Amino acid sequence: MALIQRALISVTDKSGVAEFAQGLRRLGVEILSTGGTARLLREAGVEVQDVAEVTGFPEMLDGRVKTIHPRIAGGILALRSKPEHMQALAEHGIPAIDMVVVNLYAFEKVAAKPAATVAELIENIDIGGPTMIRAAAKNWQDVAVVTSPADYPAILAELEAKKELTPATHWQLAKKAFALTAAYDRAITRRLARISMVDGEFRDEPEGELPAALDIQAPRRLSLRYGENPHQSAALYAAEEAGGIAGGEKLHGKELSFNNLVDLDAAWQLVNEFEAPASVVIKHTNPCGCAEHEELAESYRRAFEADPISAFGGVLAFNRSLDGATAAEIAKTFIEAIAAPEFSEEALEILTKKKNLRLVRVARPAAKGLVVKSISGGLLAQTEDDRKLERQEAKVVSERQPSEEEWRALEFGWKVVKHVKSNAIVYAEPGRLIAAGAGQMSRVDAVKVGAMKAVLPLHGSVMASDAFFPFPDGVEEAARHGITAVIQPGGSVRDAEVIEAANRLGLAMVFTGFRHFRH
Repeated sequence: MALIQRALISVTDKSGVAEFAQGLRRLGVEILSTGGTARLLREAGVEVQDVAEVTGFPEMLDGRVKTIHPRIAGGILALRSKPEHMQALAEHGIPAIDMVVVNLYAFEKVAAKPAATVAELIENIDIGGPTMIRAAAKNWQDVAVVTSPADYPAILAELEAKKELTPATHWQLAKKAFALTAAYDRAITRRLARISMVDGEFRDEPEGELPAALDIQAPRRLSLRYGENPHQSAALYAAEEAGGIAGGEKLHGKELSFNNLVDLDAAWQLVNEFEAPASVVIKHTNPCGCAEHEELAESYRRAFEADPISAFGGVLAFNRSLDGATAAEIAKTFIEAIAAPEFSEEALEILTKKKNLRLVRVARPAAKGLVVKSISGGLLAQTEDDRKLERQEAKVVSERQPSEEEWRALEFGWKVVKHVKSNAIVYAEPGRLIAAGAGQMSRVDAVKVGAMKAVLPLHGSVMASDAFFPFPDGVEEAARHGITAVIQPGGSVRDAEVIEAANRLGLAMVFTGFRHFRH
C-alpha cells in the first residue's frame, strides 16, 4: 500500500471530522474539501484546498455539482500499478487522491418524517457522494474509503503507527463502503415505492401494504453458538437502530442462544399487550403463566402459580422496570432469561448472583413492520396481527350476558390466546392465565390439554379460543370443568349448534368477529 498523501473530505455527518483532518495534517496529508466541510475545517485551523481549485469549476446548481468531474474521478480511479494510468494523470495535471472521506445526505432521516414531500425526498438523494464512494471502493488497493466517523480513531492510530494502512484495512473499508451505498439505494427505493402519482398528484400508499419486492437487509449483530439444535449454525441479524428483543442489551449471564431469543421475543410481545404491570412466563414460545397486577411482584407470583413445573427453566418478560421484590421471587427458581425495560440496582444485585441467568434490557419497542417467515424456496410476509378487541364491537350471542367480572376475564384471555400456538385454548380469570392448551391438531383436544395442564382451579374461569369451534364438543368439554363464559371468533357453519350448547349449559358466549391464528 502507498502512503496517504492526499485526502478528499466531504461529509454530511461532521461528527469528529475536524479532529480527523487535524490528525491527517499532522501526518503531512494534503486535504481537499467542499462547501460546508471546507468551512468547518478552516474554522478548526486545518489547511484546506477547495475541490473547485482542482476542477477549475465552482460549485454549481445549488451544490448539486461539486465533485462530479474527471479531475476528481481520475484522481480516485487511477491504478497506481499501471504506468499508463499514472502517465494520464501527469499529462492532464490531475492530482492522485489516496483517501476519500465521505458520508451521505441523510435521506432516511428525511424519509422518516411523516410530512416529507416528494421534493424534499428527491433533494436529499445524494449523487456525488455515492459516486466518489463507489469509485474509491472500486480502486480499494490504492484508495482508502472512509464512510463512518466511528472508523476515524482506528485509521489515525494505524497511520501514526505504520505510516500507511494495511491491505486488510483497505479491503474492510471498501466492503463497508459498498454496503453503505447499497443500503442507501435500498432506502431510496423502499421509500419511493410507497409513492404513486394519480392524475398528476403524488400520493403516499399506506405503510402496511405488501411491497412488490421484499427487501431484507440487516447486518449480523450477534453470532450464536448454534441454532435450535447443536448441529445447526445461527446468528442474529438486525439494524443498529433495531428495537424490541433484537435491539436489546444483555446486562448479565451466558451468551444468548437461538431458542432464548425466540422465547424472549414471544414473552416480550405478549407482555406488551397489557397497560397494567404484567408478567409473562414462556416455555417453548407458549405462555405457561401470565398475570397483571398493580404490584409487579404480585403479578409474577400469580403468573408463576399457573404452572410452576413448566416455569422451571422458562423465559420471563415484564412491562415495567424489574424491582427488587420481583427479583427476590424470581430467584427462588431456575430461569433461563429475562426481558424488561429496565432493572433496578436491587434487582441486579439479586439476579446477577445467578451467573448464567441472562438479563436483557429492552429499551424501546420495535418499529412496526412485516412479519416474515421462511419456507423451502421462499419467504412468506404478512402485516402484524395488531387488531385489538373493542368490547362495544364484540357480539354477545348467548341468552345470558357476561357479568363485568366475566368480561374482564374474557378480555384478558383474548389477549393471551393470541400468543398461544394454534389450535389454542386459554382458561383465564380477571388478570390471570389459569391454563393453556397449545398446538393441538383438534380444538377439542386443545380444550382437554388445557384442562389437564391446569394447576389452579378451573371452576369459575372463562375460556378463550383463537378460532371458532367447529363442533359443540369443545364448549361441552370445557363446561365439565366449570367454566362460565366463552370468547371466540365465531364463523363456523355450526355456530348455531355451539350457541345452543352454551345456552343449554348456562354459559355466556361472545363472538369477536376475528381470529388470532398463530402457526
